[in-house]
Formats: sequence, C-alpha cells, structure tokens
Amino acid sequence: MDDLQFRQAMGKFSTGVTILSTDDGKPHGMTANAFMSVSMNPKLVAVSVDHKTDMYEKILNAKKYAVSILDTSQAELSKTFAKQLPGKEQFAFTTFHHLPVVPDALVHLACDVVQEVKAGDHTIFIGEVKDIEMKDEENEEPLVYYCSKYHNLR
Repeated sequence: MDDLQFRQAMGKFSTGVTILSTDDGKPHGMTANAFMSVSMNPKLVAVSVDHKTDMYEKILNAKKYAVSILDTSQAELSKTFAKQLPGKEQFAFTTFHHLPVVPDALVHLACDVVQEVKAGDHTIFIGEVKDIEMKDEENEEPLVYYCSKYHNLR
C-alpha cells in the first residue's frame, strides 16, 4: 500500500475536530483530529502530533497543552490552524487554566503531559486533565471530519 491509500483509508474514520494549543511565552495552536479519551481514573486524554510540526517541540518543552473541541461554526478556524487559510498568527486566544484556548469552543481541556509515546513519525502526548470547561447550550453541534471534508450531524 502507498501513503495516499493509507491516508484515504484513515479518512473513512469520522472524527471530531480540535485545536490543540500551548504556550511557551506566546500562544501556539494547530488543528488536530488525532485526539481521544484514554482513562477515567486518572482522567487522561491523548493527542498525536507529527514530529515535523512546530507544535511537537512546543508541547515537548511546555509539558502541558489545551484541547478546544470545535463546533460547526468553527470550520474556517480549523482550516486556519491547519495552515489552509491565513491568519493563524493574529488569532486572539482566550485563557483557560493558564493555557491559550479557542473562544466559544464546545469544550476546553487543560492538560499536563504525563507520558510521551513515540510512534513512527508522531509522538502521542498523554495528558492528565486538570480542568474542564464546557458550553451548555441546547443546539450544540460538533464539527465532524470525514473523507477530508467537514460535516455536521444534522
């Protein structure tokens, strides 16, 4: 199998969309759909970060990160932090638990890195969730990614 075939096969798995962020004196963010819950006790989540990205070194050094789970109104923002649209450098993060987060996201998670697992060209950063903030609205709609396109559930 080649790289394209593998990428297309993995694209058949629908995921939510997040913006992963950290701070090393200035806020940094990147779009990530390789995110998952790991454990309830302790409360752990994992994100997979490519070694070629700036975010890899930032999290490696900061030993903490935030996850903002996006809603359908934030698809353009996801594209911006995936470097498909300009404007990432000018984005105005808000702060949650001393970490930069996306305003109005469905969920904010503040995490301390407790384990790093190298896996091929990525590192899986397992983070212990230190704090959670959630939107509590009736018409919440998560942003979904499937076959290289954004979707909603309705």
